[in-house]
Parts: sequence; C-alpha cells; structure tokens
Amino acid sequence: MTESVITEFSGNQRESVSRVYYYSPTGVRVADRHDVVRRLYRFDPSSNTITENLPSQPGKLLRRFVFDNYGMLEETFSFGQPPRTFRYENGGRQIVMREGGEYGAVGKTFTFEGNGVAETAFGRDGTIERVYSFDPRGETVTIRNGGWYGDVDRILVFERLDVSVFLDPEAFLQFLVFTEKSARERETEIDEEVAKIRESAPGGSRFAYTGPRHAASEGNRPAGTEIPVSGQRVQAVRPSGARSSGRNDTIIDFISDSDSAPRDTRRGYPAASDRSAAIPFEERYPRGDEEDRMSRGESSRIPLEERFRSSREEDRTLSKGRSANIPLEERFQGTEPNKDDLTPGQSTRISYEERKAGRRLQ
Repeated sequence: MTESVITEFSGNQRESVSRVYYYSPTGVRVADRHDVVRRLYRFDPSSNTITENLPSQPGKLLRRFVFDNYGMLEETFSFGQPPRTFRYENGGRQIVMREGGEYGAVGKTFTFEGNGVAETAFGRDGTIERVYSFDPRGETVTIRNGGWYGDVDRILVFERLDVSVFLDPEAFLQFLVFTEKSARERETEIDEEVAKIRESAPGGSRFAYTGPRHAASEGNRPAGTEIPVSGQRVQAVRPSGARSSGRNDTIIDFISDSDSAPRDTRRGYPAASDRSAAIPFEERYPRGDEEDRMSRGESSRIPLEERFRSSREEDRTLSKGRSANIPLEERFQGTEPNKDDLTPGQSTRISYEERKAGRRLQ
C-alpha cells in the first residue's frame, strides 16, 4: 500500500514547511523541513500498541503507547519524564489527560465538538488553549491557538488519506501522538527562523550593520582616514583580524563625538548663523512707556499696620454663661440619696419548700 503524506505548514500561509509525515499501516515517519527523519513510530496491531523508536537505532524504544477500551497509557523510558494516561469520558466525547499515571492530576481535556476538538488546560476556568479544526472536505486539519477563531499555529494537508478518520477518539489519540511537538523542537524551529532573518539582512554583513553604505572607492580607504559625511568627519575603522582586501562590508563607519555639540558653537550665545542673533535685546523684551504700566490697586492705600494687625489685640472677652451661677455641689451631686429603699416583693412570702417543689405539692 502506498504511503500517505501529511505536510505540515507553520502559520497561516502555506509557504514554510515545518514537518512531513509519511503515514502507512505499519507506522509513521516524521521528517523535518530538510527531509531528515526525526521521529519513528511503529504500529503493533496484535498488542494494540504504538512504539516510538530512535531513528538512528530502530531497535531502541523511547516510548510505548498502550491502547485499551478505556483510553491510552503512555510509558516513557526516559529518566525524569512521568507517564501520562488518556481516558475516555462522557460517552467517548471527551478525553481527559492525567500526568503521573492513572491517578495523577488532570492536565488537559480534549472535547469533541462537531468537526473539531477543543483542547483545554486544566485550571484555566474552561479557557480553550488549542483547537484542532477538521476540514469538512477531508483535506486539512488547522490547529489554532486560543480558540476556534484564534491565530493559526499549524496547518496539516493530507494526501491519500481522509481527515475524518481521526475524528474517532482512538484514532485522534494516535494523531495526537505523532503530531505533538516537544519544547526542544519548537526552540529549534525558532533558531532556524532567526538564522533566516539574519541571512536576509540588508548587505549581508556579519556585523549586522544596516546603516548607509559608502561607494566602493570609499570602502577601500585605509583605516584611520577621515571621510566627510554631512559636514562632519567620519573615521573608517577596520576591525581587528579583518583582511585588507575583499568585501567592503567589513568596514564599520565610526563617528567620533557624534553626541557632542559642534566645535564652532559657544555655550550661552546663539550661533552666528541664527536669525535671532541680529535682533537687539531691547526689541525682544520691550518694557513699554511709563503710561502703559498697570495702575495701583485700592489695597495699596491701606497702611501696612492695618493690613497685618492681629485681631488678638482687640478685647473680645467672653461673658460668663448661666451655668456659672450653679454651685459645683449641685452640678455633681449624685441622685443615689433620693432613691427610696426597695421593698421586698411578694415572692418572699412563698416558702422555699413550695418554690422548690413546684407543682409536685399539688
């Protein structure tokens, strides 16, 4: 049987190939963009397992995935990597992933919704982390970040294989196994993209100089010579260890004292080329005639003694109130002597035996 090919593209545009999957009934080979096999998966229908083998040593096992009627168990043979279990719930419409074994903490949930699967990280209040959207025509699977309308992370294009096959829970777990990316693989892709950007930099200089380039005649000048640029002197400096002949992009333009003021400018005085230098100081700040000055306000007629005289000098002695005529004995005299002595109540006439016995005497 001919192998089916699944081409993976990064981002929304189908321009940059990320990985290529060669899918067959016996297993899956995952190759990078340079067509180098990075992962190798083998199917064993007799034991209902999938094994991940080392591409350089096919006999060495890295992981084993065991399928049963309740889900899938991942067994890892690498030190420090705990196993994971995937269990079917809600009638097979949801897959719960637990880290650390069958009784470990819930890590993620995968919910089947129509023509797609929503991946939710546990503990994020139901916020969707990733979505696997299956094309109704059966040609592509789009992986989006953040929800059904989020940014496209990857696009997988299928050839000679129907996409709807992986909508089954057990088949989707198989699809999830060979399409997941490790942190190392993501870092490698980022490093390759950064290298491409650096190679396509203007001029291709290994010093990443993106400023204005000089002519070939100026680039061949020896180190230490001054080149006039915009009224200033620019000194061409050749880095140590660079060859004298070859590409001109090894010369770095060094502008000395570029942040300092021009030499012919004196501090505190305008330059001779400034137009304001010809205007006399009297015209810039006219004082005006005496008649144009503002008249004094009415407050100027009040003597300073009246303005700042304190009101404490005036006699403002407060008169005594009526309460001052009441003697202190009457003010603070207690009301206890006026109280009458308490008389014994009627309950005192009842004998103690009658009170204690209560109704028992009746």
